[in-house]
Amino acid sequence: MVYNHAGTHMNPTLPHLDHPEELPLVVLASASPRRRAMLEELGIDHAIHPASVDDGDLMPGDVDPEHWVAALAYLKASSSLAAYENANSSNPQIQSRETVVIGADTVCVHQGKIVGQPDDRNHAKTMILSMADATHEVLTGVAIVDPLTGRRELFVDRSVVRVGDVSTQEIEHYLDSQLWMGKAGAYNITERLAAGWPIEFEGDETSIVGLPMTRTLERVSRFFVD
Repeated sequence: MVYNHAGTHMNPTLPHLDHPEELPLVVLASASPRRRAMLEELGIDHAIHPASVDDGDLMPGDVDPEHWVAALAYLKASSSLAAYENANSSNPQIQSRETVVIGADTVCVHQGKIVGQPDDRNHAKTMILSMADATHEVLTGVAIVDPLTGRRELFVDRSVVRVGDVSTQEIEHYLDSQLWMGKAGAYNITERLAAGWPIEFEGDETSIVGLPMTRTLERVSRFFVD
């Protein structure tokens, strides 16, 4: 299904949860305000322990994009798990609670090449110009880890995004806003739809934002049942 909410869309559509309090505690290996806001809106009890892994320092080389984004998600989850354990090693109440650490990473794939976060304004401009009036894929890798046993589950969610023709003036105004900083492909789809950019997509908008909530929460809800 293709979605286009340009100019009218403010927030991604989230899955419905009847009993969020029944889910395990979620330790999010990210400082992303977008990922945190989705957990908060759903009423999911969570803690933030950002990973120390900086994917900007890593180069994928000749690797399948799905493997790369899944590996980054697991590296981030592992890093956050260590920080969480150090912070709560003497807290028996925390130690006895069902908990999952979630790491996630998102990249765009355009013309067969991985497009991560821009280094600077010029890099962001190059990304946006290359993807304007064209189609690209968005891959979000997710790693769910049990801090007590190390048991893990990894998956990759794929979406397809088409960006229409964006004027030079609009692009320059956006670059001046610095909203592109720290975002895969130099954009956040919800922000750009609200700004009226001509964007269509197939897939889960929350995945394009940075964490596929439906698939992730399905796995979290049955993680300890399985």
